[in-house]
Amino acid sequence: MFSNGIRDGVRRLFKLPSRTRSHVEADVNQELETFLAERVDYLVARGMSPSDARFEALKRLGPSLADASALLQNSAITRERRMRIRDMFDDFKQDLRYAGRTLKRDVRFSVFAIIIIALGIGASVTVFSVANTLLVRPLPFSDADRLVWIQNGNSDGLSGQTTQVNHMLDLRAQSKSYADIEAYMAFYGIGDANLTDKGNSVRLSNVQVTQKFFPLLGVQPFLGRQFTQEESAQNGPLVAMMSYSLWERQFASDKSIIGKSITVNSQSVMVVGVLPETFDFGQVFAPGTRIDFFSPFPLSEQTNKWGNTMAMLGRLKSGATLAGAKAELALLGPQIAKAHPERNGFEPSVVLLQEHVTGGVKGALIALSFAVGVVMLIVCANLSNLLLARSTTRNKEMAVRAALGAGRRRLVRQMLTESMVLALCGAAIGIVVAIVGTRAIAHMDAVSLPLLASVRVDVSALTFAVLLSLGSGIAFGLAPALQIPESAMHDALKVSGRSTTDGKRGAWIRRSLVVSEIAMACMLLVGSGLLIRSFLKVLEVDLGFKPEMVASIRVDADRKTMASQELFDAYVNEVLRIARALPGVKSAGLSDGLPLGSNRTWGVSAKGVTYKREEYPQAYVRIASDGFMASLQTNLIEGRDFTAQDVPKSEKVVVINRSLARLLWPGESAVGKFANIDTVRRVVGVVADVRHLALEKDAGN
Repeated sequence: MFSNGIRDGVRRLFKLPSRTRSHVEADVNQELETFLAERVDYLVARGMSPSDARFEALKRLGPSLADASALLQNSAITRERRMRIRDMFDDFKQDLRYAGRTLKRDVRFSVFAIIIIALGIGASVTVFSVANTLLVRPLPFSDADRLVWIQNGNSDGLSGQTTQVNHMLDLRAQSKSYADIEAYMAFYGIGDANLTDKGNSVRLSNVQVTQKFFPLLGVQPFLGRQFTQEESAQNGPLVAMMSYSLWERQFASDKSIIGKSITVNSQSVMVVGVLPETFDFGQVFAPGTRIDFFSPFPLSEQTNKWGNTMAMLGRLKSGATLAGAKAELALLGPQIAKAHPERNGFEPSVVLLQEHVTGGVKGALIALSFAVGVVMLIVCANLSNLLLARSTTRNKEMAVRAALGAGRRRLVRQMLTESMVLALCGAAIGIVVAIVGTRAIAHMDAVSLPLLASVRVDVSALTFAVLLSLGSGIAFGLAPALQIPESAMHDALKVSGRSTTDGKRGAWIRRSLVVSEIAMACMLLVGSGLLIRSFLKVLEVDLGFKPEMVASIRVDADRKTMASQELFDAYVNEVLRIARALPGVKSAGLSDGLPLGSNRTWGVSAKGVTYKREEYPQAYVRIASDGFMASLQTNLIEGRDFTAQDVPKSEKVVVINRSLARLLWPGESAVGKFANIDTVRRVVGVVADVRHLALEKDAGN
C-alpha cells in the first residue's frame, strides 16, 4: 500500500501541464477554422462565390493552411512554455519564503536538523575528498595513465622487489612497449645527508635517481635544468636538484642558488635545479617522509655489483597497452635471467603506477566510504521520522491552504521545499566541516598514506556535496510529503483530524524507518566491533622485542672517521662507552636498522648445502653490535649473544632467528653450524623471531 501511494504521489507531483501539444494544436485548428468561416461569410456577403471567398480567405493565411497552423502552434507553445516557467519560478519563490517562515517558527527543530545534516554531509564530503584524491584523481604527473611500476618478483623486502642495474639496462634495450624506463635508488636513508650552512648542520634526505627520471614523470624544474649525461656517469661532477620546500625553507627562495655550491657530507655539491612546488616525491613513493634533494645515480658496472637496488618506472609508448607490456615482460624476464645466471634473479611484473601507489589503501577506503554512506542513510531515516512526527501537527495548516485553493501537488511541493532548504543549509555548514576536516587530515604526519598532503575540497567534492544535499533532502522529505492525504481539508477541520486508514499507514512508515535505523546502526556496530577486535589482536602480536623503555638515537660518523676500519671501530666503541655511562641506561647497542623500519634481504645458505636458484633462502639482515639485542630484550633461545670480543679480527659469527634456523637445519641445533651470508660465518646464537615489516605480517627469516 505504501509503495502504491509513493508511485501515485510521484506521478501526480511530476505530471505534465494540462495544456499539452495536442491541446494547443486543437485550439489553433479551431481558431483557424473559425477565422476562415467568418472571412468566407463576410466575402460571400460582399458578392463573392463561396469557392472564391474561401480561396481569398486562405490567401490571407499565407502559402498554405498547414504552414499557418504550424506557425501558430509554435508561437502558442513558446508562449505556454514561458508562462509555465514564470509561474513555476513565482511558485518556487512563494514556497521558499513560506518554508523560511515555517522553519523560523520552529527554530529548535530547524537547528537540530541542520546540525545532523551538516555532520553527515561533512563526514561524507571529507571521506569523498580522500577517496577522490587517492583512487580517482590521476597522479600529479604528465600522462599519468601511461606510467607503470616495474617490480622484480613479489617479495616483501626491498631487495626482492628491486633489480640490478644491468637487468634494467637490458630490459630498456630489448623492450618494445616502453618509451623509456628509469629508476631511483630504493635504499636511501632518511636524514643520511648532512648539510652545512653558515656553521649550522641540518639533516636532509637525498634520493639518487637516473638521468631521465624527472623527464619520464613529465616534471620540469622550477629553476635551473635537469641532470646531464656527464653528471650521471660514474665519478661524475657532484650536483643536486633540490625540492621546492628545501629551497624555500633553507635558502629563503633565493633564485641565485642555481650554479652555486652547497656543502653536503663535507663535500661541495653544485645546485643545478629546483623542482616545482607541485612535485613531492615522498607523497607518491615514500608516504610519511620528506625528501629534500636529488642526485644522479650512475648506471655502471660498479653500481651493478651492489645487487638489487633500483626501483623501476616505465612510460608506455603511445598505443601500447598494459596487457601488452605484461605479456612482453613475461617473455623478456626469463630470457634475460637465463642469459645472465651470474646476476640476481629477475622476475619482472608490471602494474599501473596509480595502482602501485594507492592499491594498498583501496580496500580500507571503500570500507570507510560504505560506513559513511550508511551513516548518511541513518541521518536521512532519522530526519524523515522527525518530519513525519512533525507533519501530524500541521494537518490543520494543510487543510487551510487546501481550502484556499492549494492542490495536493502544491502541498507536497511545499513540504519538499522545506526539506530541501534544511538540506542545503546543512550542506553549507557541512562543506565548512569538510574543509576543516580535509586540512586536518592533510597535516597528519603520523599517518603514512600516499598523496595525503594533497587532500582538499575541490570542485568535484563541492559538486558531490550539492548532489548529496539535494538527494538527502528528497530522501528524508519525500515520505512525509506524500503522507498528505487527499482529504486533508475535510478531515483536518473535523475533531479527529486524520482518518483511521491514514493514521495506520503513517504509523507503519514510522515503524519501518525506526527498524531500518536500528538495522543500519547494528551493521555499523558489528563492523566497528570486528575492526576493534582486529586492532586489539594486532596490538597483542608478539613483536619479538619489547619497545617499552627503549630510546633510539641516530649517530652518523663523518667521512674522516669512515676512512679506515680502525678509526671507525674506535668511533663506535667510544659512542657505546658514552651511551652506557649515561645515568639510567641499562644497556646500549648499535645497529644499521631498527625493526619495523627499512629492510633489506640477503641470500643465506647452510654451508655445504646446494639449493635450486628459485628456492635459495633469503633473510632480513641487520648489522649489530653487542648489547643491541639485550637493549631490545629479544629472547635468546640458544647459544649466546654478540660480545665485545667479536671484533673484525676474530672469527666471523652470526646470530640468527628461530625461523631461519629451522629452515637451514630442520630438526637440528643451529649453534655451531656455518652459514654463507656475505662470507662464511659460525652461528653462535638463535633468538626469537622479530617482526621486520609490519605487525600483521610474519616475522620472516
